[in-house]
Amino acid sequence: MDLLTNPVKEYDWGTRTDLAALLGLAPDRPRAELWLGTHPSGPSTLVRAGHTRTLAEVVAADPVRELGADTVGTFGPRLPYLLKLLSARQPLSLQVHPSAEQARLGHDRGDPHYPDPWDKPEMAVALTTFDALAGMRPPAEAADLVNRLGLRRLAPVVDTLTGGDPPGALRTVLTWPQPDRRCLVTEVADACVDLAEEPAFAVTAQLAALHPDDPAVLAPLLLNHHRLAPGEALYLPAGVLHTYLRGFAVEVMGASDNVLRAGLTSKPVDVAALLSVVDASARPRPVTPDADGAYRPGCRQFRLRHLTPATPRRLTGAWPRILLCTCGTVTADGTTLHAGQSLWLPAHHDSLTVTGEGTAYCAEPGI
Repeated sequence: MDLLTNPVKEYDWGTRTDLAALLGLAPDRPRAELWLGTHPSGPSTLVRAGHTRTLAEVVAADPVRELGADTVGTFGPRLPYLLKLLSARQPLSLQVHPSAEQARLGHDRGDPHYPDPWDKPEMAVALTTFDALAGMRPPAEAADLVNRLGLRRLAPVVDTLTGGDPPGALRTVLTWPQPDRRCLVTEVADACVDLAEEPAFAVTAQLAALHPDDPAVLAPLLLNHHRLAPGEALYLPAGVLHTYLRGFAVEVMGASDNVLRAGLTSKPVDVAALLSVVDASARPRPVTPDADGAYRPGCRQFRLRHLTPATPRRLTGAWPRILLCTCGTVTADGTTLHAGQSLWLPAHHDSLTVTGEGTAYCAEPGI
């Protein structure tokens, strides 16, 4: 077992409080994410034989010992998941992730939107109330919401939705003529004033204030709004258009950089590429932990265990695990973790007992 040091990502949409409080830092800047894994843009580090090494270097030096034969046989010599803490005070980008086949084909043809050949399913488990937009609303419901804005210029969107074509309506919105975008967003924001008691319109108004030139501010009227209570989880398979709005969560995802964005961000967007991947029939899924505290969304890359080990909990199996304490203290085979601390548990450490009065999450492959 190895104690991990993990990078903090200071994106402007992060809060000043959640990660700062957990990690014992001053609340002096936005801190958005804590990354735990082997991602080249922010790998965890550990100390072996007196030397600091990245987790990626440790895995590469002996993949079978660190990851286990089953993981290497399924994914190759790489950790298949990335674990995060995510703390959002403002909405993230409107985005989608490709399927495994789309990722492989895109990467093979050298498409820059696909920097690797892997899919990127993800799951968020709320630590506080957590809000997200994910998956297309039923077309009649979306048509009613857009129609209630009372804007004549949006009649084509309403008509397309009424005709049962959510992808067509999404295309109309996201490809809105550039010279007319600010005017559209201004009118949308004004129309939301009298409707702001309803969450869809309140979020639309918030997005319009943040992104005055982006027609993607209409996303709350087209996508389902999910509010998670602490402990509730939402799984996003390939093709689900989504954005996280606000809250603090544990997030686990496939280890991939394949993200296509269409708005609500200063990062590069490619509407055509995103529309080619969005699956209007794909649905986010709530995930309920089983009797063992495991969230099992059914993907190969990961599952996540919620541990509240007042009674000792034993974990077995030759899996590469990351154990993260989120509250109080927990002890893993004699090593005590305080809130914000984490351990790398290599596959050869195939039996582990966790005790304590705190709370922890343990990520491992889902195979």
